[in-house]
Amino acid sequence: MRQKSHRGGLVTLIILFLVVGGGWLKRSALYDWMRLRNYQPPSQVMQLAADTSMTPPASRLFYVNHPKILDKDNFNTKCPNNGGEQTIVLGCYHGHQTGIFLFTVSDPQLNGVMQVTAAHEMLHAIYDRLSPKQKNYINRLLRDYYDNDLQDPRLLTTIAAYQKSEPNDLLNEMHSIFGTEVVKLPASLETYYAQYFSNRTKVVSYSQQYESAFSSRKASADSIMQRINAIKQQLDALQPELDNRVSDLKNRRQDLESSLHSTQPEVDAYNAKVNIYNDELGQYKGRVEFYNQLIVDHNQLVADYQRIAVEASQLIKELDSRSSTVNRH
Repeated sequence: MRQKSHRGGLVTLIILFLVVGGGWLKRSALYDWMRLRNYQPPSQVMQLAADTSMTPPASRLFYVNHPKILDKDNFNTKCPNNGGEQTIVLGCYHGHQTGIFLFTVSDPQLNGVMQVTAAHEMLHAIYDRLSPKQKNYINRLLRDYYDNDLQDPRLLTTIAAYQKSEPNDLLNEMHSIFGTEVVKLPASLETYYAQYFSNRTKVVSYSQQYESAFSSRKASADSIMQRINAIKQQLDALQPELDNRVSDLKNRRQDLESSLHSTQPEVDAYNAKVNIYNDELGQYKGRVEFYNQLIVDHNQLVADYQRIAVEASQLIKELDSRSSTVNRH
């Protein structure tokens, strides 16, 4: 054991000596070597790297950060919400390659969220390691795409939120978001991200997969709400119509009673009035039945809308019970 320890110390001293003469890049290499020495990534962490098609350099830096998948209590300790009331934190990267932490999500309806979060945080580690020259170049590409090509309303909303909450890290966030959530990027950015993903579309497909759990429910809820509003308009229009019909029927009923009790009732005229009354009464009953059916339909749609809202709320709680907006740091 001592001999092994002595040799390890000798190797470390040699590498330190080389680093002093080799500059920053070799210091990074030494740091990576020390972090990976005797480190075996957990199988679930390795699976996330494989699922997202991380290239060897990307997966290496991912492992340098010793990614940990944590339950809620432990995760919130490592990735506090920093007082943000509108943010669900799914993962976080600790600067200077000191850690990546991922929130465990087990609901099958949210398959893909952990893969995208892992890739997102890995790209933060990549951005942290870029040289000033590389960062300036990539920042120009990111800003140009955002200013001229980005059309996705959801991503525009996400970036707008980051502009308010983390303006100093906006380009850093763009770097992670564009690489994991945009289907097609300009050739220059595709070439850049190809260094880190052998199949970037696979990562984006994970994003689309779990986002659909929310977007599909939102689409259904929007459709149901349109139908609810349409029925409400019908009910609002029918109510005065029914009131008028009731008033008219009362008047006709009184007229029939007056005709029946007159000193010289005209049978044919009276029967004609009865026929008109019965016809209008039948129409009124039909409209009442239609009105009542609309109420039944309205109530069912409201119940459906509430069910979808509950489902969406439950999915949000699977991510984090604190808010309704999903972000990564």
